[in-house]
Amino acid sequence: MRAVVLDDSEEIARLLRENREFLAPFEPLRDERFFTSEGQRERIEANSPGAFAIIVDGAIVGGVTISDLAYGTFRSAHLGYWVAQRLNARGLATQAVGEAAEIAFGELALHRLEAGTLVHNVASQRVLEKNHFERIGLARRYLQIAGKWQDHLLYQRTAD
Repeated sequence: MRAVVLDDSEEIARLLRENREFLAPFEPLRDERFFTSEGQRERIEANSPGAFAIIVDGAIVGGVTISDLAYGTFRSAHLGYWVAQRLNARGLATQAVGEAAEIAFGELALHRLEAGTLVHNVASQRVLEKNHFERIGLARRYLQIAGKWQDHLLYQRTAD
């Protein structure tokens, strides 16, 4: 895993286009610009400190984001991740989430990292559980995914 840079925009856009149908049930509705190099450049610029690429054999195969960083007495952030369909279920997300947690609790000096999964996304729940995240509850109609408000299971991991 490594930090995303602006030069990654075309490779990420291509990967997202290739995995559009696979990712659609787990993502918000996206406009066409999202799947372009320009759209990804904008996204990288907006999220760059917390955007990471999952790399296999020198190629980007997925992503991890640490977003919504809050400091002060909260010192918390949200975690998101995805892997290309062709490399799904090979432990890449589990490894990347572990590396992201090290960054969150190390160089970002966070106390807490939160992640949510759709209720039926058992594979994603296993990724979090393997990385010592604890389930903290059900958030009804938490995020608008695939065009409708959907329930999510929330997980957290703390630095201690």
